[in-house]
Amino acid sequence: MKTVVVISGKGGTGKTFFTASLAVIAKNKVMMDCDVDAANLYILLHPEIKKDDVFKGGYKAEIEQDICIRCEKCLTICRFEAVKTVKDKKGCIDRIAIDPISCEGCGACSYGCPVKAISISEKESGRYFISDTKYGPFVFAKLDIAAENSGKLVTKIKKEAYKLAEERKAKYIIIDGPPGIGCPVIATLSGADLALIITEPTLSGISDMERIMEVAAFFGIKIKVVINKYDLNIENTAKIEQICKDKKINVAGYIPFSEKVPESVVQTIPYVEFSDDTVSESIKNIWCNVIKQGWL
Repeated sequence: MKTVVVISGKGGTGKTFFTASLAVIAKNKVMMDCDVDAANLYILLHPEIKKDDVFKGGYKAEIEQDICIRCEKCLTICRFEAVKTVKDKKGCIDRIAIDPISCEGCGACSYGCPVKAISISEKESGRYFISDTKYGPFVFAKLDIAAENSGKLVTKIKKEAYKLAEERKAKYIIIDGPPGIGCPVIATLSGADLALIITEPTLSGISDMERIMEVAAFFGIKIKVVINKYDLNIENTAKIEQICKDKKINVAGYIPFSEKVPESVVQTIPYVEFSDDTVSESIKNIWCNVIKQGWL
């Protein structure tokens, strides 16, 4: 079983559009969307949910009002200003409450409470989904608004995907990675066999491509580059080629610009099913290169 991660270092380069097409082309695989903060691959794959489960990735503090003596010690302990006083119409303290958004779940208030009125418990931080699609099994997740531990959620759904792949005897796991170089990206790259970096011929695209190259190289992952919309700026495409040459990284392929791409997204159809043109041909050739060149 081999794992291919599609990453970019920044958003908007075409990761999801490209990964959705790989979902159509590749055979005997499990798909994943590790962009748990803003999952969107499901929009193109139209999954039928088989399992919907809760992800608990942090802790929350709660005050038991029947025990609380309103001493306000927790207000002085909290460094995140999560503990608030709630006053009545006369301006007197009615109760003390904890703002769940501001609370970091550190537990300091609980340790400092003289009457042990504050309890610490796990909190729901999101949900993860195991599903079937016409292209094969698909695993994705959604982190709650303002929730943390996106890296832990990525790790959780990766375990579910690998388990599913073993049961189905899948040959590949294809992952639509999150943008950037942060915690969820690192969790996504962990254990991968190949990182396909999607970049574009812009200054920000080049800069972020170099950053994610460094992250993937640090973990010893094989790297290949795909230049999306390469024909919009041939000069910058040449710069990308030179960077890859200097780093001894292969360019796996070039995808031309097409106004049909946003049309396929609007109609929620993977591009290789939407249009049989040079864009589709380029994507198919890239996957052929990955297989034939022995990059997996």
